[in-house]
Amino acid sequence: MASSRKVIPIAPVSDTSDDGAQFVSMYQKQATIYPRAVKGWFATWRWVFVWLTQLLFYGAPWLQWGGRQAVLFDLEAQRFYIFGLLLYPQDLIYLAALLVLSALALFFFTAVAGRLWCGYTCPQTVYTEIFMWAERRIEGDRIARMRLDQAPWGVNKVLRKGAKQGAWLAIALFTGFSFVGYFTPIRELAAAALALDMSAWNAFWVLFYGAATYGNAGFLREQMCKYMCPYARFQSALIDKDSLVIAYDAGRGDPRGSRSKKADAAAQGLGDCIDCTLCVQVCPTGIDIRNGLQNECIGCAACIDVCDDVMDKMGYAKGLIRYSTENGVVNGWTRLQMLKRALRPRVLIYGAVLSAASVAFAASVAMRSPFKFDVIKDRGALARVVEEGAVENVYRIQIMNRTEGAQTYRVAASGIEGLEVLAKPVSAGPAAVASMSVSLRLPFAVAQGLAGRSVPVVFEVAGVQPRAGNGADTSAIQFEKSTFFIPR
Repeated sequence: MASSRKVIPIAPVSDTSDDGAQFVSMYQKQATIYPRAVKGWFATWRWVFVWLTQLLFYGAPWLQWGGRQAVLFDLEAQRFYIFGLLLYPQDLIYLAALLVLSALALFFFTAVAGRLWCGYTCPQTVYTEIFMWAERRIEGDRIARMRLDQAPWGVNKVLRKGAKQGAWLAIALFTGFSFVGYFTPIRELAAAALALDMSAWNAFWVLFYGAATYGNAGFLREQMCKYMCPYARFQSALIDKDSLVIAYDAGRGDPRGSRSKKADAAAQGLGDCIDCTLCVQVCPTGIDIRNGLQNECIGCAACIDVCDDVMDKMGYAKGLIRYSTENGVVNGWTRLQMLKRALRPRVLIYGAVLSAASVAFAASVAMRSPFKFDVIKDRGALARVVEEGAVENVYRIQIMNRTEGAQTYRVAASGIEGLEVLAKPVSAGPAAVASMSVSLRLPFAVAQGLAGRSVPVVFEVAGVQPRAGNGADTSAIQFEKSTFFIPR
């Protein structure tokens, strides 16, 4: 979608040094943005997502599952616990698949409705919203904050600024603590923090992530969205004229102009926009949505809420600024007409690929084997002749128990008629690795016909569960290929 952006000319700033040399600055100082508080339908939904995401983020490390932390990425033990799922570094393919799914979901939802992620669930948006809430509670709304910043330093200003910074630091440090709690058991981490006995690495990462939250949400804010986030740069390639975005209805709103509530706008040749600039004042990135869709727009819909409130007070219909499509605004389409255009090829392709990938990911996780094993052939002696009149090959099998309960495994092999397996069942503790030596023997009568060859064999490892009474049940079976060498 082509975007219309307002170009602000920047006048060069000249300065003359003592020796008469003239310096010209082509840069303009970053203007401080003071977003105004806003209430409305979309503001409520934004806070709903703030609560949902933060309850999940802060609460998940404290949940217990089977006597352990429900979500724990134990890097030291190289085990990742996600409720009932136990993963190892070898399972990073699932992380790669999850990242692919996230990218596909981002493409799909952007094509349908623009930057929904940015406006409601992006961590930068969420924490900026939390930090601005604390700022408003301590320093006041937009006008009060502007006056406080312009006022000379005094007791009131020091107390308010200090209280705000203290609140920001507390939120940031708790956020850093919760983040580290995903990698170190959070109950142990809390006890260590209270006893001032936290390890150096844990303390470093709590402070590091806390500082990142403090800086990004407290100071960088809109600069993260405008200059550092790559999403703003490639969103124009993901949306088209039928994507649902925040749009200003210029045909209805222009020409703009202030007027009294009782005035006849049509008689004055004015549109519905009273040019109050409240849509600019509530924007967290400081843009004017009336200039068209811009890269800096994060889709938070604050301008929609405040404009609808102004339209209500003026007695005009809501929707001067609204969620719409470019085609919808130009052609005056109804919501139903725009929804019919939602099922276009781009959206259908993204949706089909996302659905297929999601099903494949869920199936692979559900069908994941409870154990994995590797076969390592003894390189010291490829083969040997034993007294029993047979050729023997020796192997080492390592079995990784992917469950949180002790398991017993038995080994079998096939591929050559008459092949004998010498191995006892082996047990592996919860989330442990068991190693065992396995000998395969082949009688001379069979080996003579295969002399000098490496014959493929297949190892079969089965997990066995004791059955009530006698016998056992096989829980899972895995196969791995190897070779059996027969000397001349």
